[in-house]
Amino acid sequence: MDSETKTGIKHWIPAVILMICVILAFFDKISIAVLFSDSTFQNAMGIGQDKAKLGWLMTSFLLAYGFSSMFLSFLGDIFCPKKMLFWSVASWGVLMFAMGFANDYSTMITLRILLGLAEGPLFALAYTIVKQTYTDRQQARASTMFLLGTPIGAFLGFPITAFVLAHYDWHSTFFVMGSITFLVLALIVFGLRHLQLKRTVDIEGTGKRVNFKVHLSNTKSLLTNSAFWLLCIFNIALMTYLWGLNSWVPSYLIQDKGFNLKEFGIYSSFPFIAMLFGEIIGAVLSDKLGKRAIQVSGGLFVAGVFMYLMVIATNPAMVILAMSLSAMAWGFGVAAVFALLARITTADVGATAGGIFNGLGNFASAAAPVMIGAIVMQTGSFNLGITFLAAFAVIGSFFLIPLLKRY
Repeated sequence: MDSETKTGIKHWIPAVILMICVILAFFDKISIAVLFSDSTFQNAMGIGQDKAKLGWLMTSFLLAYGFSSMFLSFLGDIFCPKKMLFWSVASWGVLMFAMGFANDYSTMITLRILLGLAEGPLFALAYTIVKQTYTDRQQARASTMFLLGTPIGAFLGFPITAFVLAHYDWHSTFFVMGSITFLVLALIVFGLRHLQLKRTVDIEGTGKRVNFKVHLSNTKSLLTNSAFWLLCIFNIALMTYLWGLNSWVPSYLIQDKGFNLKEFGIYSSFPFIAMLFGEIIGAVLSDKLGKRAIQVSGGLFVAGVFMYLMVIATNPAMVILAMSLSAMAWGFGVAAVFALLARITTADVGATAGGIFNGLGNFASAAAPVMIGAIVMQTGSFNLGITFLAAFAVIGSFFLIPLLKRY
């Protein structure tokens, strides 16, 4: 049966499993932030109230994650992406259990760095699997299914970790995450067992044994693709928005807008719910219309505009509305970004392209929380910090203008 006609539930199982992998990875990425307020964990690490050292537990992960995504994702082109996904996820589980036994700060930060290195290639591997499994007119929907793991992970990760911490201890939070990881590993084994994937360097079917030297030549061609680099620069702005939203907007609502998120916790989930709907709507329209570049660029532009409207709004309902519409626009745009990447790049360097794209975006945007914090500290104005984030999104959207007609 032609792949274009494969639209049944079984055909979308790989995309669902990839989404679960992203949800799990996001759990691992952000859940440690819950422990930042746990005095027992702080004392066990020997850092007390040192917020700088706590922050480095997050930043070290992000930097290692970005580095790994840029420089190790090529392994997904040299080896079978399904096997790479299996061993990558397996290593997450081992590292999460090891964190549960960590008894000092140096061990914990080392394990966080190793976790970042292990998770870095995930999006590139997911992108490669989608590119081999789904047709061009299905790729936005398939890509969005695994991208949905980001808002779902943000929506669920914190409360799950907080629940475990409240009922047990900080060690248990890591053990629970490690146990979930091995459940996901079972899903990968059984859910993808019928999926026939090639090394992406073999897709062209030349019959030759493709080695690292040949792949390096293919990569050189990728690195001269100006459209690819424009999309990579754009993705820095795209990810800066995401990390800015996750890191500072909740504090901003409390400190500058007078919200009490403990009493009205439902408000904090609105942008992620809106983002989820934006991604779903964006995926469907992207595959139907095929205007990837306009959708991706326009989504970030509108997200930046609504974020600024949130800054100038004074009515609580309007603040929440502007924040939610901003997140929805971001989700609408990001739904087509990997499908756009697939059009711009060739199949033989799929994992490498995805790795550079995702790694550079995450590596550069890891500085966003620090930059916004510095602006707030230097100016005394939280509004200026959020305005910077909004302006960064709007300016970043302009980088795709040269691609609008062609893609």
